[in-house]
Amino acid sequence: MKKYDAIVIGDANIDLVVAGCNELPKPGQEVLVQNMTIHVGGGAALFSLALAKLGLKIAFNGILGEDGFGHFVRDHLNQYGIDTSYIRSSSSNTGISIAINPEKDRSFITYMGSNAELSMGLLDLESVALARHVHLTGYRGRENHAEYMKVVRSIKALGVTTSIDVGWDDTGEWFSGIFELMSEVNVFFMNEVEAEHYTGCSGIMDIIAKLSAYSSHFIVKLGSTGAVATVNGQSQFRSGFQVPVVDTTGAGDSFNAGYIYGFLSGQKPEQCLLYGNACGALSVTQSGGSTGTPDRTAMEHFLFEKANCTTDIWESA
Repeated sequence: MKKYDAIVIGDANIDLVVAGCNELPKPGQEVLVQNMTIHVGGGAALFSLALAKLGLKIAFNGILGEDGFGHFVRDHLNQYGIDTSYIRSSSSNTGISIAINPEKDRSFITYMGSNAELSMGLLDLESVALARHVHLTGYRGRENHAEYMKVVRSIKALGVTTSIDVGWDDTGEWFSGIFELMSEVNVFFMNEVEAEHYTGCSGIMDIIAKLSAYSSHFIVKLGSTGAVATVNGQSQFRSGFQVPVVDTTGAGDSFNAGYIYGFLSGQKPEQCLLYGNACGALSVTQSGGSTGTPDRTAMEHFLFEKANCTTDIWESA
């Protein structure tokens, strides 16, 4: 028995969600909006909350300011039983991301704050031995590729499995070293647009063919359409669930958590996809990146209710 089911390293910040903002104010103007709400944000924090809600034991590695927002994030993580003892303090303020119109085409104003100090050096390798799995975020291509490779190989040497969601490449380089990283990680997540940029391919089958040369287990998320998992060269697709959309913030992180929950439970890829799609769907039904993410009972109830719904499934070798 390990102390933790998973250790997560990455970003945690405040999300200020602004609903009903149809125009940005011009100089000297004021715009009234429908609502503003504060939530915990950051892909790693949202993934951690989603996994903790599903009943797994989680430890979080990150860096937060010693301000009110930093304490808000810590308290929220603690509320769900997440071990925050590995979070380091920063003299910078905690990061804030303002999400405008999350129910439509989201726009963001972001202050990185303490997240700008994130590095793989924050991961306590002694703590890794206490876990079954490590989930990594914060990959920045050429800037920290060597650091990531070193840490992933160190984790692998301890017999601990890994997963990573690389996210969007703000530099626009789409560094080809990602394929080297893929070969070392046990479960690799990308969305379709990211996969198109990295591979230079435009069709999902061509994307899968190229990524299969480097990874034995990867998932391409297709948004509300569903997701494809490829394991040892065999691909399986499951379509997503149709639900009323309130806020898509964190949907991909919730999907990742559902999938990894299945993976750590020893489920087959098709079941992992089902869990991922369910968690991703439920997360968008409420405002905030973690508000709608289900606990295990809610996820199972949702899947039971949807059992008679038609979901597209295909496999290819």
